[in-house]
Amino acid sequence: MAPNNRIVAVLGPTNTGKTHYAIERMLAHRTGIIGLPLRLLAREVYDKIVTLRGPSVVALVTGEERIVPPRAKYWVCTVEAMPEGMGCDFLAVDEIQLCADPERGHVFTDRLLRARGLHETLFMGAETMRKAIAALVPSADFMHRERFSELSYSGQKKISRMPERSAIVSFSVDNVYGIAELLRRQKGGAAVVMGALSPRTRNAQVEMYQNGDVDYLVATDAIGMGLNLDVNHVAFSATSKFDGNRMRPLLPTELAQIAGRAGRHMNNGSFGVTGEAAPLQDELVEAITENRFAPLTKLYWRNSKLQFGSTKALISALEQHTSNEWLTRVRESCDLAALKALVQDAEIAARASDGASVALLWDVCRIPDFRSISNRQHAELLGVIYNYLHEKGQIPQDWLARSINSLDNTKGDIDALSKRLAYIRTWTYVAQRKDWAHDHEHWREATRAVEDRLSDALHIALTQRFVDRRTSILMRRLKQKESLVADVNKDGEVTVEGQFVGRLEGFQFRQDASASPDEAKTLRSASLQALAPEFHLRADRMYNAPDTEIDFTEQGGLMWGSSAVGKLIAGPNALKPHVQAFVDVEAGPEVAEKVARRLQHFIDRKISTLFEPLINMQRDESLTGMARGFAFQMIEGLGVLDRADVGEDVKSLDQEARSALRKHGIRFGQFTIFMPLLLKPAPTRLRLLLWSLASGLQEFPEAPPPGLVTVPTDETKPAGYHLKSGYRAAGQRALRVDMAERLADMLRTQDTRGGFEATADMLSITGMTLEQFADLMQGLGYRAEKAERIKVKAPAATPMAQEPASDADASGDGSSQAIETALQDAPTAEVSSADPVAAAAAGTDATEADASKEAAPVEMEVYYTFAWGAKRVDRSADGPRKGHKARGKPKQDRGAKGKGGKSGGNSGKAERFEARPPKRDKPIDPDNPFAAALMGFSKK
Repeated sequence: MAPNNRIVAVLGPTNTGKTHYAIERMLAHRTGIIGLPLRLLAREVYDKIVTLRGPSVVALVTGEERIVPPRAKYWVCTVEAMPEGMGCDFLAVDEIQLCADPERGHVFTDRLLRARGLHETLFMGAETMRKAIAALVPSADFMHRERFSELSYSGQKKISRMPERSAIVSFSVDNVYGIAELLRRQKGGAAVVMGALSPRTRNAQVEMYQNGDVDYLVATDAIGMGLNLDVNHVAFSATSKFDGNRMRPLLPTELAQIAGRAGRHMNNGSFGVTGEAAPLQDELVEAITENRFAPLTKLYWRNSKLQFGSTKALISALEQHTSNEWLTRVRESCDLAALKALVQDAEIAARASDGASVALLWDVCRIPDFRSISNRQHAELLGVIYNYLHEKGQIPQDWLARSINSLDNTKGDIDALSKRLAYIRTWTYVAQRKDWAHDHEHWREATRAVEDRLSDALHIALTQRFVDRRTSILMRRLKQKESLVADVNKDGEVTVEGQFVGRLEGFQFRQDASASPDEAKTLRSASLQALAPEFHLRADRMYNAPDTEIDFTEQGGLMWGSSAVGKLIAGPNALKPHVQAFVDVEAGPEVAEKVARRLQHFIDRKISTLFEPLINMQRDESLTGMARGFAFQMIEGLGVLDRADVGEDVKSLDQEARSALRKHGIRFGQFTIFMPLLLKPAPTRLRLLLWSLASGLQEFPEAPPPGLVTVPTDETKPAGYHLKSGYRAAGQRALRVDMAERLADMLRTQDTRGGFEATADMLSITGMTLEQFADLMQGLGYRAEKAERIKVKAPAATPMAQEPASDADASGDGSSQAIETALQDAPTAEVSSADPVAAAAAGTDATEADASKEAAPVEMEVYYTFAWGAKRVDRSADGPRKGHKARGKPKQDRGAKGKGGKSGGNSGKAERFEARPPKRDKPIDPDNPFAAALMGFSKK
């Protein structure tokens, strides 16, 4: 090819001066265009050329920035913004290996295939593009450039051990901020560089790093694209990133591109990993240091010959495939996705009916989604812009002004400012189009002014958050004096020059007592160097820790793991306790406030969760009158009240009020009014703690072990303890309140006035022996009378074939005689008249003993008869009578008279009537031989 029209591919690793070479070659020509991969890099190159040739001949064109003087000769652009058809003498495209990028590759491939200078064309990039360029541009010459300095791998290092002049690379905004925050505490601060920053913010941050205000830089992979910084070491905090669709490992070439930023010009550099990033494999390290990578075999491509006859033809052209073995069609890009979404709108589809309208629609669809919002929202904005442009020819100034003015706000945190900057970039892009807005120069300046103000505010916010100037200066002075080096390990052990000086327990430093007074002062001063950042780091870690890592003790202490970090103190009411954090003064008020705030959040959420029924009832505005007053008492009682204390209030509640309270889970029991959900172990444990705080107890009682129906009563515990722990004290043991109410339900079916015996169900639900149950019943207000009787044994199994019964048995005389004999033979046994079955059984046993002519001992059993022991008021038609005690023994059948058990007459006495129907006699079991004998005896 003729020397005056040559194409050269300048390939090689980073730090070979490729971009600098391209600038020299461009300035050697009369006119030139250079395309760069990033807006940040374009601004850097623009500033360099302006310094060399002056601003009057240099233009800067990016998506959001356009500086074009009238006599512009040299154009510095992003690759997407490179003007076509200018006929310049020189043309260059940097980072040409981005042809293989899934998002932007088709743009770089188009420049490789179609962009040419009249006299010279340069493509600068990685050596991996050699075969692809040779195949697609056969006339290209190749120039290989070697790296100026050596690059070595230093392995894994902690951030606290990171050397000065280091760049730590991460791939998410949250991680960048987290690392910068850590460096602020440990090293005095760090500059932050991300692709989303405006050039003004980025330049201010870089200047802060370059002039030595900070020795560390935290960046995304934006620094891999030609940003020239004085970096000695590059550390990867991660080796995977989200590429817009999925998390994927970084390619070896991508790692090499970023690692190559270390060691500028003739200074050697190193790279490694830090944080949670795993060490790099030996093969990968060798490939990076030796710059040996597999060549690229596929470049992304999209058809550049578009058809604007209709939207369907345009979409078809954009989706056209290629038969070139080196090219592959790019996956659906943002502009094509926006086009497909807009043509679904009937109004837009009707407007885009001719070539000019379709071309305008495509121009609108190419507005980048700087805001990174959903495709639907981005398409809606593009639809509004297109309708305005198609209908009126321009965007209305009032609408454009409102959109821009809404973003002109420099208040807020880093995230808010970053979001506004991303939004203003959309309007900056729109303002660059001459034909889209009236007086586009005015709107270009307006959007630039807003962006500059937001950029300055963001730089200030980043500096305030990630740079501690006092710490930075102090660390520099300590380094010059070669002061002692202190460190804190993961177990909280504090060391100075490798010697143990104490332990950090939570947020309190416990210094080693073995040091002398003079040594202690020096060691403590040195220890604070490590403790200061450790306090902040722990505070951040605790603040972001889940509630499962924090707990409270029975005595009101607050624990983070195994460390005591605070305690609860009484608040305005039982459900609003306050927190006192255990934080050393050296940690500072910021840490103390953060720890206290986190602990307060924990206890508030714990109360809100475990006492949700109470909280819901407290917020229920439909509760009024007596219902609301009773709900207030229930809240004060933390969900458990003794009915004896609020008996009059319960009586005053009408059915509507009770129904409203029951909807919140309140159960009105005979002994206790409670919420069953709050009797579970977790709410009970917290209720005891809150009650102890509100009561001002010096020592808080512990909750009973979970799962027990009864527990021993403890007179040493403060009054109200058993009730707040969910139990009702009765005698020597306390019964769980829900079981006490189940027992009360059983007792309602018994003759509590005349007397009754305990059933198996009563003993079962309490899990007590008969003697323990008797003590419990006395504690509940019942009288228990103990007695003995002949124990009824279980009958022997009846054989299938029996001999005929004797005449005496058949007539029933035998049974009667057996009962009388039993009563005579057991004079010391008390047989209750209330239990004729037992008497009959005893007689039958005696008869069987006589029949066998064997002297068998009589086995006795103890039983209790229970009756209500409290005084009662008997009301008759004449008014109330004085209370008297109920009779202790079970009452007999009122209709039975005499030994024969005959009923009927009233013996001349007035009959007594009751409103309730008489109790039905329990049917006699026909399979019980003793019952059968008793039946015959009673009929006799």
